[in-house]
Amino acid sequence: MLRLSALYRYPLKSGKGETLQQVGLDKLGLDGDRRWMLVDEASGRFLTQRAVAQMSQLSALWNADGGLTLSAPGHTPIDIALPGSDAELRGVTIWRDTLRVPDAGDAAGAWVSEFIGKPTRLVQVPLDRARTTQAGYGKDDDQVAFADGFPLLLIGQASLEDLSQRVGRPLEMLRFRPNLVIEGSDAYAEDGWKRIRIGDVEFRVVKSCSRCILTTIDPQTGVRSEDREPLATLQKYRAEADGAMFGQNLVNDSNGRLEVGMPVTILE
Repeated sequence: MLRLSALYRYPLKSGKGETLQQVGLDKLGLDGDRRWMLVDEASGRFLTQRAVAQMSQLSALWNADGGLTLSAPGHTPIDIALPGSDAELRGVTIWRDTLRVPDAGDAAGAWVSEFIGKPTRLVQVPLDRARTTQAGYGKDDDQVAFADGFPLLLIGQASLEDLSQRVGRPLEMLRFRPNLVIEGSDAYAEDGWKRIRIGDVEFRVVKSCSRCILTTIDPQTGVRSEDREPLATLQKYRAEADGAMFGQNLVNDSNGRLEVGMPVTILE
């Protein structure tokens, strides 16, 4: 039997992940998932661990009211309120998308600037300012917050175990930053799924996930592996035109709730 074996949320894009037992869903995926982002103050361009490895040590906990608590080694934690309707809008760029989203204010800006080491701002995306998903996949009205391209990422537990065996050491699931982990399927079975149901929620599988250098960063220490693993191994046997593929991007077709242990049904 297939079951949902783990749930992860990343309130701040490229910050530490939260392990969840249950969570709600809205049009942008898991409640509170990647609704916040750091941007360079001058350019408005988004910041991630790809260029700023210390972001792996930045903990961001989502609060029930939509706010955020940031903490990091050597820094006093700060609680940040959800920006109000009168908040300043800041022009930001994430990949090829440009949008105007609420800025979290000067106190938040000062805290993240000190952590990053250069002038940085913290921004938040409300539902009415979300982006559309990557063109050519899914439906025209599919939306995404600050995730790279799609609201949700799924990985099969057996796929991680196969990759770990090929690399020759156990790999942490959080290297790959999934939202949903499925147990009970064969390795890479998720590659062939088109629609699944978990609880009362149906999901469309829209695109394989192309992996980058971020997978080589240890999620606990923030140190990048000298042997470029597991990306080097993925590139040997999972390479396609768009890159080395691992995991599947999903869009949820309704709101609802998920809980670890729920059965998973393959609809198509």
